[in-house]
This record gives sequence, structure tokens and C-alpha cells, in this order.
Amino acid sequence: MGGHSHWAGIKHKKAITDAKRGKVWTKIIKEIAIAAKAGGGNPDDNPRLRSAIADAKASNMPLDNVKRAIRRGTGQEPGVTYEEIVYEGYGPGGIAVIINVTTDSKNRAASEIRKILDQHGGNMGSTGSVGWMFEQKGYIAVKKEDAKEDELMNLALEIGAEDFRSPEGSEEYEIITAPADFEAVKAKLTEKNIPLASSEITMLPKNEVNVGEDKAEQVVKLMDSLEDHEDVQQVYSNFNIPDAILAKLEK
Repeated sequence: MGGHSHWAGIKHKKAITDAKRGKVWTKIIKEIAIAAKAGGGNPDDNPRLRSAIADAKASNMPLDNVKRAIRRGTGQEPGVTYEEIVYEGYGPGGIAVIINVTTDSKNRAASEIRKILDQHGGNMGSTGSVGWMFEQKGYIAVKKEDAKEDELMNLALEIGAEDFRSPEGSEEYEIITAPADFEAVKAKLTEKNIPLASSEITMLPKNEVNVGEDKAEQVVKLMDSLEDHEDVQQVYSNFNIPDAILAKLEK
């Protein structure tokens, strides 16, 4: 997926250096509560919860916060009730956008997401308007300096990956899995002591929309604004901005 590795890297660095840690924690707490509500409070039996707890540890969230969020999700402790909503829309240059939201106010969230899209040259679509353009997949990135291409490709396919990619100009290899195989493939790579640059269940576009320098900054600002919203958990899009342009915008 062209541009995905670089974009994921930018997001990762941004999360690490983000002074607004409280906002990051708020999103993780919501995800923990929703995951516990959907699949129970035991991370051993709940991969989604296990992943959310790993994110909490990575962001240095106190264990008490994690435990409280789990108890809220399972109904053992009173608190705000969250619901998950998926919004679909379009951005600059006709790119498709899927926005996963966890909120305690559906009306407020819809109004604010619509406003962000409008302000950045996009618009809200109806349910199903762009969802068909994406497929849910497991996505694992490995830095090219950490593995030999042939060996990693053979291993990935042998342990159940669907696809292996080495995008031109990218610093990372990409391993694609079916959602059900994601945890097993990730665990086997870790067993082989292969460092993972990033790993997530994501929505990969079936086709991409190439975005040139004229629209790239507008697209990036839209993505940033959506991801900065405290109710937004994930944003997926089908844009392809060349790494060279993304790197220029990052400066």
C-alpha cells in the first residue's frame, strides 16, 4: 500500500512525541472499555482487549486506569457508556475516508466529524458509500534493515500470511494477513525474534487514489484533524501520497 508505511511512521512518531498524553489515554481507555464490553474482561480470551492493553502499556498508562476501564466495560463499575459508530465520507481529490468513532454522544460526534470534513474539502457520505472500497486485513511492517527480503517473505507465507510486499522507496516490508490469522502470524514472527515496526488490524483499500503535491497538504491536514478528535479511534483512507512528498510535508 503506497505511502502507508511512511504515513504509519509519521503517526507513530507523532503519538510518541505528543504532549497531549491525556488525549491519547482517553482514546485507549475508550478502546479498552469497548473491547471488554464486546469480548469480556480477560485479555487471554480477548485479542482486541489484549491489543488495547498493549497500547496502554506503550503509552505508560497506570495499571489502575486500565483496570478501571475494563471494569467499566464489563459493567462492574459505573461510568460513561460508549458506543461505536462508523462514518464514511470523501476528502480532497476524491479520496475515500472511513472514520471509526467511540463516543458517549452520537449527535455531537456526527456534527463535529461532518464539520471537520467540510472544513478540509471533504464531505460526509451515507453508510456503505465507501466501505466497499476497503477490506479488513492484518497489517505488519518490518524495517528492511531488520530482515532479509527472501527469508522474511518465505517465512511470512509459510506461517500463514496472505501477501508480502516490498514497496519501492519504502523503508519497510509489509506483511498482510486475514484478520483471523493476524495474532498467530504476529506471534510466530516475534518467536523468530523479528522486530515489528508496527502491527494492526486495519482497513486496506482495494484500489488507491494518487494524490499529487497540490492536494497532499490538504489531505494530511484532514487526516490530522480527524485523528486529533477525541472520539475518533481510527481513520482509514485510500490515498497514495509518494513518500518524497510526505517527507517534505513533515518538515
